[in-house]
Amino acid sequence: MISGLSDLYKLQKQGTKKDMETPLINAIFRMYDKFSRLGLNERMGQQDMSLDIADAYIHSHNAMIEAGVGIGKSFAYLIPSLLINLISQQPIIIATSSIQLSEQIHKDLRFIGSRLGFTSVRSVVGKGMGQYACRFRAADLMMSGKSGNSNSPLSTLAQRIVNYDIDERADIKGGVSDSLWSDVCVNDCTFERCQYKSTCSFYEMRAKMNASTNASTNAMDFIIVNQDLLIRDLMKKKEGSMGLITERPALIVIDEAHNLEAKVRDARTLEFTFRRTCRILDDALQLLYKQSADQNLFTQFKWLKKCVSHIFKQVETDLLQTAKQDNDRIKVSKITGIPLKRGVQILKEFNLSLSVLTSRHEREIDHIYEAMNGLIDLFEVLAGVEDNYLIWASKTQRDATVSICPKGISEFLKYSLFNGKTSVILTSATLCQSGETLSEQYSYLTQSLGYRGDYMERQASPFNYDCHTMMYIAKDVPYYNHKNREHYLEAAYKELIRLCNVTNGRTLVLFSAKEDMKYVHKKLLAEKLAWTLHVQREGSSQDGVIAEFRSSKGVLLSTGVFWEGINIEGSDLSQLIIFRLPFPVPSDPVYEYKASLVENPLKEVFVPDMLLRLRQGTGRLIRSETDLGVLSILDSRLSIAAKKDYREKVLETLPFKRVTEDYKILEQFVKEKGIK
Repeated sequence: MISGLSDLYKLQKQGTKKDMETPLINAIFRMYDKFSRLGLNERMGQQDMSLDIADAYIHSHNAMIEAGVGIGKSFAYLIPSLLINLISQQPIIIATSSIQLSEQIHKDLRFIGSRLGFTSVRSVVGKGMGQYACRFRAADLMMSGKSGNSNSPLSTLAQRIVNYDIDERADIKGGVSDSLWSDVCVNDCTFERCQYKSTCSFYEMRAKMNASTNASTNAMDFIIVNQDLLIRDLMKKKEGSMGLITERPALIVIDEAHNLEAKVRDARTLEFTFRRTCRILDDALQLLYKQSADQNLFTQFKWLKKCVSHIFKQVETDLLQTAKQDNDRIKVSKITGIPLKRGVQILKEFNLSLSVLTSRHEREIDHIYEAMNGLIDLFEVLAGVEDNYLIWASKTQRDATVSICPKGISEFLKYSLFNGKTSVILTSATLCQSGETLSEQYSYLTQSLGYRGDYMERQASPFNYDCHTMMYIAKDVPYYNHKNREHYLEAAYKELIRLCNVTNGRTLVLFSAKEDMKYVHKKLLAEKLAWTLHVQREGSSQDGVIAEFRSSKGVLLSTGVFWEGINIEGSDLSQLIIFRLPFPVPSDPVYEYKASLVENPLKEVFVPDMLLRLRQGTGRLIRSETDLGVLSILDSRLSIAAKKDYREKVLETLPFKRVTEDYKILEQFVKEKGIK
């Protein structure tokens, strides 16, 4: 038994949560008292955050806590979580925004747990099935010859999976493209019926999660998942199905909670391509024909496929005319020329027939029934019968895709997550905006997430930004808009080269648009540069390109995942360039809908959203007490001359207080600090 917890143990069976308050708080103080003896540094704000979490648990409240870069927020929530798990004998769920962060928290849990005397903590990292290799699919590809010749990339990958060289996507050094991985990852798992289950990492992970659910002797103390998996669990429970994660957690901690709205929207979004939609119809036809042998089915399904073909031809036209780059979400124009309501009726009749089928392949029937339900929703949205969904088109992996998503994200979270049954802790380095009161500062995410609970004092970063950093705003780069895009890109490109030369490389460049990054990369390749040029790679892991960047002390062009979760300490990263302020696209159907709900869209949606992402991006620069660096923003809308209302909000929200628009002052700062 860990010293000092005897009072908690006495109260465990007969005491209430309120009775545990003083012993729990005292135990937290004792944990931090050990830090100096263990060679650990207690960070400013860390202990306060731990106490806030304990208070939320004791009083069965939710809590939202902004924890600035460098306070050690993972230890701040792991310490009270270890104690709460110990006294409640119920698991703690920690949900993160990425697999890399999940793995890091798992390491932190092992480290801090063992140092503080928690020697038998049982934990599991849960990931979505798409992160795991499927030996059944890999073997089937090889046996059927669909993987191509023995030297093809797909055949080589499938062979490595069958030979047990690869269990997860993360096992592939250098990464793998999404399109290639999609052919061999776990998809529609058959679980206990699969012949490869005894050597499957996905099956093993799910078994551990189920052990937690079933309160067995193998139950986990900590379940660390990405937010996607937590959301799918909430969705299943809302539908009345058995969840993926334990039914009775003591506490739920959601790290990087600024991503939660987007993650919920992604999880609740149904995507349709022409090929996938035809496959759903083919699978349904096959099942129904087996049961009835009705020849009329072929005529009806042929008609439905004709409708689907008509829909996607129009969507392709919309994308060609409107989409400016890959992954842009655009409006779907009104579908004409086909009786969509008749299609809805036929699909509903088929699904009714599917619902009464009986077979030993029950899981397969359920899967097709759910897919057909989604298809009914799509037809109803296109027909204008259903208006509780957002709809958009995009082009991903070269396929035109139509997506639909329920509008009520905040309502879903309000009743599924923030319902008072389990205390939920939301934390991130970037939860707040400017504002006089805590409720004002947390208001944007409160509204976006449907949050109900307490607001905790913001725990500021302990890093010395005043002394160690400077922000430079490039006032002479022209404003960006689609009409003068090339003019802007040319000017920003020249300024980028000048800035990278100031710090002799050692620069991370963050782009909002992949097309901008491609443009700059192509032009830089034609230049004779004084530093090594790197560009991010496709795939989930960027460890390889980061290692190369650090080794060369060069310049790394990046977008997407590099805006958050990337940790490059020391002088290898001395400058961060924000190529353009990360405003969401106003015509994006999701943001257009959010804007329709407020009086002042710029002030209440677009600026707050931009600030959250900007704060995440600028947080990449200073990662330790001794780091020095320059933040350069190549967007003159922030200049004094531009007179934009949001300039003050940006300056107030970011921790960089030394701000200049004078290039010579920037050069002098770099020279004084010895950054070059």
